[in-house]
Amino acid sequence: MASPSLRPAGAQAPSLSAHVISHFLLLLVCASFVAVASAGSSGSCSWQGWRDVPGGAAAASSLGIIRVDPSGQSGNFTTVQSAIDAIPEDNKHWVCIYVKEGTYREKVHIPENKPFIILKGRGKRKTEIVWDDHETIVQSPTFTSLAGNIVVKSISFRNSYNNPVNDNPRTPAVAAMISGDKSYFYRVGFWGMQDTLWDVEGRHYFKRCTIQGAVDFIFGAGQSIYEGCSISVIGNALSAGLSGYITAQGREGQNDPNGFVFKHCNVFGFGRALLGRPWRAHARVLFYYSNFTKVVDPLGWDAWSFVGQEHQLTLAEFGCFGPGADLSRRVSWETKLDVATVERLTSLSYIDSEGWLASTPF
Repeated sequence: MASPSLRPAGAQAPSLSAHVISHFLLLLVCASFVAVASAGSSGSCSWQGWRDVPGGAAAASSLGIIRVDPSGQSGNFTTVQSAIDAIPEDNKHWVCIYVKEGTYREKVHIPENKPFIILKGRGKRKTEIVWDDHETIVQSPTFTSLAGNIVVKSISFRNSYNNPVNDNPRTPAVAAMISGDKSYFYRVGFWGMQDTLWDVEGRHYFKRCTIQGAVDFIFGAGQSIYEGCSISVIGNALSAGLSGYITAQGREGQNDPNGFVFKHCNVFGFGRALLGRPWRAHARVLFYYSNFTKVVDPLGWDAWSFVGQEHQLTLAEFGCFGPGADLSRRVSWETKLDVATVERLTSLSYIDSEGWLASTPF
């Protein structure tokens, strides 16, 4: 990975006429879908926890649902990006973009000025957004989310340059880049090989997601909890005997609040992978009561560019189990956290001290 700034420059704002047109399109769409049905085979979105969202119950009653259908037969748009483009800038109320099952060959970008979007597919094995850009982490993401208050459910993002495994040279090829604050991902798939999920910055909650890769495939400086997630290692794509790396965390200062917490996760796959290596000098990663198969390298961690500065790192395990959880061969400098610190980092208050998760439509 290179060392770019954590937030790339945003897209240029559209002209006034483009803004008026997109607002008009959204009003037409919302007028057609003001009734909110429960989630199910019908493909509608379901809502809970409206008490703290802007507009409260009024927002829920006038909620807009946009449908994307690549065939054009039962949707308002045929691409995901065109649906996002139709939402007005500085949107104040939740809008759901329901994405029909299928494979969408496009790059998707949620700009910083379009919050309160729910992107919902039919399942991470049924609805997939795929692109194959590569070489740098800044321009390669298949999915980019820069806005705050974003919910993504039941969908997958794949960078297909190296995933599925093929003969292309291994190179940074990001499946998703997440930098907006207060972002929630539920049953979402992230598929890549190197630098799969760029958890850039902000508070994020990943629940029951699947993240696949081989080298630094969860990286960045996000303040994030990964709960009940499947961490899938494809180390068999690397040269024989070479271990990959699951995380490359980017905490820069000892007082920075960010870090990755993996809670009740399952680490499995092929080949070997270390739990992580530090991208920045104060990297913080905790694996908590997670299942480690034999795919976990017995050494556990690598100091990378910070050999001799290991005392600044917080790379830790607590209560993990399985054949890969044997601590007898771990690096001697692995962090031993006290119970109070573990409880603080694994509590949802670590990412949600003011209750934004409770007011997010799950």
